[in-house]
Amino acid sequence: MFQKLSNFIKNCRIAEGGSLLILTRHLYYKSIGKNILAHSSTRILNLKNVTVNGSLTIGMDYVGFTNKYDKTFLRVNGKLIVNGNHRINKGCRFDIQKDAHVELGDSTYINPNSLFVISHSLKIGNNCAISWNCQFLDEDFHCISYPGRKDSAAKGIVIGNNVWIGSNSVILKGTVIPDGCVVAANSVVRGSGFVPHSLIAGNPAKTIKTGVSWS
Repeated sequence: MFQKLSNFIKNCRIAEGGSLLILTRHLYYKSIGKNILAHSSTRILNLKNVTVNGSLTIGMDYVGFTNKYDKTFLRVNGKLIVNGNHRINKGCRFDIQKDAHVELGDSTYINPNSLFVISHSLKIGNNCAISWNCQFLDEDFHCISYPGRKDSAAKGIVIGNNVWIGSNSVILKGTVIPDGCVVAANSVVRGSGFVPHSLIAGNPAKTIKTGVSWS
């Protein structure tokens, strides 16, 4: 018991978080059936809309360019479901709007300062790596009209298993990224015409290589 407490305090110091507040919140979350371990700079609105089937760790990983003042904010007006063990890092923002549905997979992590504005749906599979400063937007918010414009009826975003999304990438509505894909940094991805185990890059993103693997 003492060793577990000692390790907990050590991890809180590494994450630059207040150990007493983190522990108090963790015990409260556990008491209402939600296995959440959150940094002291984390704020979750509408906790009742969060379901954790496993564990959710927020802001507790050490990343060299973050600090204790980076706020992580989750506004959950829709539904957030965590399946397995999921990690969200400091500075991330989630705006899950009313009637929207977000599902996060097992052994997946989201690096710092990524933004999720979800009006419809987002599903991220297992064993995924989301790099820093990524954006996920499943709505255009404004309508642009011009002759010959074709608008996709697809709204949600689906990320398969074992997908790596590089830093500063933007994932837009109607996007489906199959299993095993790698999205290069600074890509803007929209659409569903990709095949599994491919390298996706560019603006607009397209398939660069197939038969890709990563670890």
